Amino acid sequence: MADLFFYFSIFLFGLIVGSFLNCVIYRLAPHHFSPKSGGGLGISKSFLKGRSLCPLCGHLLAWYDLIPVLSFLILKGKCRYCGKKISWQYPLVEIATGILFLLPLLSSPSFGGGGIRWGWEYLFYSLIASFLIIIFVYDLKHYIIPDKIIYPAIAITFLYQFFGHWDLGFHWSLVIGIWDFIWAAVLASGFFLAIVLISHGRAMGMGDVKLAFLMGLLLGWPNILVALFSAFFIGAIIGIGLIVAGKKTLKSEVPFGPFLVVGTFIAMFWAERIMNWYLSL
Repeated sequence: MADLFFYFSIFLFGLIVGSFLNCVIYRLAPHHFSPKSGGGLGISKSFLKGRSLCPLCGHLLAWYDLIPVLSFLILKGKCRYCGKKISWQYPLVEIATGILFLLPLLSSPSFGGGGIRWGWEYLFYSLIASFLIIIFVYDLKHYIIPDKIIYPAIAITFLYQFFGHWDLGFHWSLVIGIWDFIWAAVLASGFFLAIVLISHGRAMGMGDVKLAFLMGLLLGWPNILVALFSAFFIGAIIGIGLIVAGKKTLKSEVPFGPFLVVGTFIAMFWAERIMNWYLSL
């Protein structure tokens, strides 16, 4: 029962963080408050301060309008004040964040060591997972990966790998291991940079190059291969599906960042299993 309450608390905390991530995603947009922007609970000014507003009617939202998931269900997906539809992005991001915050506790034994190691690892994971969620949604909506998110994520990941290297404590004896992650970051970003240069930016953008560098620093070698393979495989399946459904054509632009984010999470938790399965074939 105690474990169940603990897991529920973590999930609830993830829902709250997801609500904040929705705020960040909305306010990162160049014109985040416009009656024509539509689609959800808007936020005014900086994502660190300011009251929440409806982007359609501009009405200040009360605290009971902002309860993660629950408010969306109670309001039946509509603004209480103007009756316009609220985007499904909001509850989906909140639920996804809750699940991702819970996932390492259920599927990754490296987070079960307890003590300082568990605390630092989980804090780092939570920060990076939050950055990746923002990148996923923002790139999906605006076809761009914001520098305000990707650069801090790279800096935090580098410092974590440099001092911690996924091991007990923070000590200098493992500094040399950082080269595995730097090597993976350089190879992954170099691969995408080559695509950008060859296609003159039509096939990939520089945001994907930066995201690939982050992935390499985060996953290391050879886990980065699992992430990239997963991203291209899932991207190909969804791309073909969109073309068959008539939603896209071969010349349509499709953001690749969301697929890279999904591939990162897959490799983060299941890279070893996937590689063992592949080698056993």
